[in-house]
Amino acid sequence: MDHLLLNGKKFYYEEIANYSFRNSIPLNGYEVTTLEFCHNWLKGVQEITINTSGSTGAPKLITLTRKQMEASARYTLQALNLQENDRALVCLNTEYIGGMMMLVRGLIGNLHLTIIEPIGNPLKYLPPNEPENFAFGSFVPLQLSTILTESPEKKTLLDNMKGILVGGAPISADLFKQIQAIKAPVYHTYGMTETASHVALKKLNGNQPNKYFRAAPQVHLGQDQRGCLTIQGAITNNELITTNDLVNLILGHEFEWLGRIDNTINSGGVKIQAEKVEVILAQVLVEQQIDRKSFITALPDEKLGQRVIAMLEGEKLNPEQEALLSAELKKRLDKYENPKEIRYTATFSTTASGKIDKSATVARIL
Repeated sequence: MDHLLLNGKKFYYEEIANYSFRNSIPLNGYEVTTLEFCHNWLKGVQEITINTSGSTGAPKLITLTRKQMEASARYTLQALNLQENDRALVCLNTEYIGGMMMLVRGLIGNLHLTIIEPIGNPLKYLPPNEPENFAFGSFVPLQLSTILTESPEKKTLLDNMKGILVGGAPISADLFKQIQAIKAPVYHTYGMTETASHVALKKLNGNQPNKYFRAAPQVHLGQDQRGCLTIQGAITNNELITTNDLVNLILGHEFEWLGRIDNTINSGGVKIQAEKVEVILAQVLVEQQIDRKSFITALPDEKLGQRVIAMLEGEKLNPEQEALLSAELKKRLDKYENPKEIRYTATFSTTASGKIDKSATVARIL
């Protein structure tokens, strides 16, 4: 490949490598940042400094090696059977690992790259002359949900892909249901900045969806004394990375993700995994046709130590809706898992990468 498309503008790799951009093409800040990364990669940079997303703590700068990123890119190319000249849509923020690795996959695999700035519906404003025959795309759940809801006519574009990645946040019950109608295989990703994007995939649709996340054979998985996942391989620069993710490890290369250990709530001496309750809450909201973002958290309680709280974005539900929601949750959850109250806030706080910032959101209601 000799060029890429960025916001509908064609840039040749030779001019990117040499910083010889044509003066006739004005650049905005996002385009400059994206081209800067591509320039450094084409010139053979051996280390990349990048911010973590901040979804599980304060963002921090870490350094990844070129070998790590190449190993990660080759894993994805092989897993999705991507070939030279396949077209890839890059609509994740290239300042973070998800979007950055889309660029690396394209450069390593000689893919046609179409790069657009990250927005809620990345297919809505595709350049008019851009062929819609992408083989590969990666989205956050909000983007995929928005495409399927707002632009159902674009579903054919998704259907014709070899593979679709969705990650960076949990898959809601509503989105999971929508994904079943997509003909192309859709994979939920597990990974982090420190692992140069995902280390495991979980197929969500088709005749044979996966029950568990499956890691690349060359990645060694383990558990620490807490039951949290450990990862080691070329993707980690052969260093042992210990996560805060509680898992059930299955046959060495598969695992069931249970949730983050720091999302474990201790209520009355009973340990409750917030993510488990969040799944049930989201399912009930969908079934009752309540279109709200939600999450589970805990507040201090003199008697229980911590009490489980359901957080909903938007206006307070009417008394009948709230009563029906609470009644259904009581049917499906254990006594200590069941939220002791429902709280509301106009909007959830988010991190720089667009993920819900639970701590900041809860701090506003205290």
